[in-house]
Amino acid sequence: MAAQESSKKRKAITHDSPEANEVALSGGGDNFETTLLNGLHFDSERDDEQSSGVSEDESNDKNESESESDLSSDEVPSEDGSRKNDILDRGTTAFQKPGREETSNYKIVEDANGNPRYIYDIIEPGYDSHDSDAPATANTIGNIPLSFYDSYPHIGYDVNGKKISRPAKGEALDALLDSIEVPEGWTGLTDPTTGKPLELSQEELEVLKRIQMNEVPEKGYDPYPATIEYFTGKTEVMPLSAAPEPKRRFVPSKHEAKRVMKIVRAIREGRILPYKPPPDEEEDDTEVQNYDIWANEAPQHNHPMNVPAPKLPPPGYEKSYRPPPEYLPDEKEKKAWEEADEEDREDSLPTSHNSLRKVPGYDKFVKEKLERCLDLYLAPRVRRSKLNIDPDSLLPKLPNPEELRPFPTTCATIFRGHEGRVRSLAIDPKGIWLASGGDDGTLRVWELLTGRRIWSVALEKGDAVNVVRWRPGTEANILCAATGETVYLTAPPLSDPETESKSRELIDAGWGYASQATTSNTKKEQAIPWSRPSSRLENEGLLVKFSLRKTVKVISWHRRGEYFCTVSPQGQSASVAIHTLSKHLTQLPFRRLKGLPQSASFHPSKPIFFIATQRMIRSYDLSKQALLKIIQPGARWISSFDVHAGGNNLIVGSYDKRLLWHDLDLSVRPYKTLRFHTKAIRAVKFHPGGMPLFADASDDGSLQIFHGKVVGDMMENASIVPLKVLRGHQVKTELGVLDLDWHPTNPWCCSAGADGTCRLWT
Repeated sequence: MAAQESSKKRKAITHDSPEANEVALSGGGDNFETTLLNGLHFDSERDDEQSSGVSEDESNDKNESESESDLSSDEVPSEDGSRKNDILDRGTTAFQKPGREETSNYKIVEDANGNPRYIYDIIEPGYDSHDSDAPATANTIGNIPLSFYDSYPHIGYDVNGKKISRPAKGEALDALLDSIEVPEGWTGLTDPTTGKPLELSQEELEVLKRIQMNEVPEKGYDPYPATIEYFTGKTEVMPLSAAPEPKRRFVPSKHEAKRVMKIVRAIREGRILPYKPPPDEEEDDTEVQNYDIWANEAPQHNHPMNVPAPKLPPPGYEKSYRPPPEYLPDEKEKKAWEEADEEDREDSLPTSHNSLRKVPGYDKFVKEKLERCLDLYLAPRVRRSKLNIDPDSLLPKLPNPEELRPFPTTCATIFRGHEGRVRSLAIDPKGIWLASGGDDGTLRVWELLTGRRIWSVALEKGDAVNVVRWRPGTEANILCAATGETVYLTAPPLSDPETESKSRELIDAGWGYASQATTSNTKKEQAIPWSRPSSRLENEGLLVKFSLRKTVKVISWHRRGEYFCTVSPQGQSASVAIHTLSKHLTQLPFRRLKGLPQSASFHPSKPIFFIATQRMIRSYDLSKQALLKIIQPGARWISSFDVHAGGNNLIVGSYDKRLLWHDLDLSVRPYKTLRFHTKAIRAVKFHPGGMPLFADASDDGSLQIFHGKVVGDMMENASIVPLKVLRGHQVKTELGVLDLDWHPTNPWCCSAGADGTCRLWT
């Protein structure tokens, strides 16, 4: 009996080691123990590759668990069993290597059959684990319904096989309080996997709300995004090509000719019949009976109740050479037919002839043949290439005039008092006074803002005041006027005495130089002498006068106020003269000019002098006394011109209704040609204060205000924009606005009209 028990024990403990079985069968006692230890040591070395060993505390726990398992097993405990437990304890401590830390993660226990069993520790997921997001207690029963666990105190098992207890259910009062005080995320539902109340987060609640409202669950989804215009809605005329059309469009196609002949052959043979519209069959109404009342009629001409049958019209009565008289037109119908347009007339009027031999030929036969021959003769024989271009794309894109303010738009003041035309006007450099001269021979000075007349003088009877100009500079008030062949210099008493005395000093300074020049040069007399006016005019304020050979039309001052020039178109060699104020000296620099001079002007910053003839504008260098450039506006007759403050651009007005802009750095030809007037242009003027404005005056009674921006960049051209048309002057004897001038600082301009008024536009 003892031998059987020992064999069972040896078999249970050493079934993994065949050597131990052999030693146990051969002997007992000490040899059995050493052999068993060797076997256990072999197993411990194999297990040590996976773990470091088991601590003493773990071995004690193991012994306690083994003792409990032994008690719970069906086997009867014996002395050999206790001895076997001691051996297991020694074996678990024997395979631990000295000097190495205990790092094993399992326990060795004995199962019901006495075999060793490894129990590993519970894995706690860390940050580096893939199960870090797994729930703490996850039910692993799968799709099994929880109703199967109604009779058990648990509801499933976790990942380690432990039971998950059923959550405790509250009393009815707690349920009532929970229903009254609704916590955040409360749904009133139960989680089927855990049996606990189902709580949803705010994001999940928003998703459910969007699903309930039939919206897309994704947050931020836009069901109506903005339309992306991949194609423009504007129809473009394409292509913009001038390529000649191919030859196949003009040469008849042989393939089409074959198909046409095939169709013609089929029509001739009767295989293809032309389309005939189906006849309109009227449905006979069986209920309505029709009777022919003239079927068996006997002629009764004298009977009062006789109604004869209607007669059918004769065949071809419209084109008959002898129609019945009732179809012939009367006189009214003939007159109406002749007065009607040829396209609205009928083909021909019915005409009666006695016989067919008297029917004439077609009266329009020769005319129609002649028109046809003319069409063939005058038809173009050259194939023209046509470009399909949108006309709107050719127009320049101009800015809005409202963005280019300020510019004059309305009439603020009207100056009345002249008898006849007002030929010229000028605003003084301070912008306070306005000087004007007209056909009545008077020179008047007005207050600009109020329109009140301040000073007036009658120069000469019978001669009109053709031009008035103020001297540049604010230190003195000197006015120059020309009537007929005489030029007057005056200092009107307008401002304080100091300014008036300064003006007189500048004018009288030339008398001393003139006396010295006459004593030193007694042999050579001055061609055009300067003298004092009459006592009457001198009392009125006129200080100096001199006379030229012909009527003076233009006066232009130099920017410094020392020189001014005059132009007499009929003066021949003395037509252009340059005068020195401080010396009372007149020079005639040009002995011969090509053409009749119309106007002259100084360059605003350089010693350059411009002279305009009927068709050309010549620029001369005064320092070198040489011709610089000949500008060709292309106008038939130049009326006036003005130079921009920068000196590189000028505008030209002509009697052939054109306004021309010249860029002197670009070309001698005009850069822009503007045609906005219906009659001749009399005057053109740039704004002297630096504003990008210029204007012109025409005989049609209107002024045109333009925006002209000039930049210093050589790569950019000047921009010209029409702004406003000012109308107010009346046209008298085919003359409208004769002169204009700008305010020196403000965007105001004044105009002189043939109606005897001057107007201030602001």
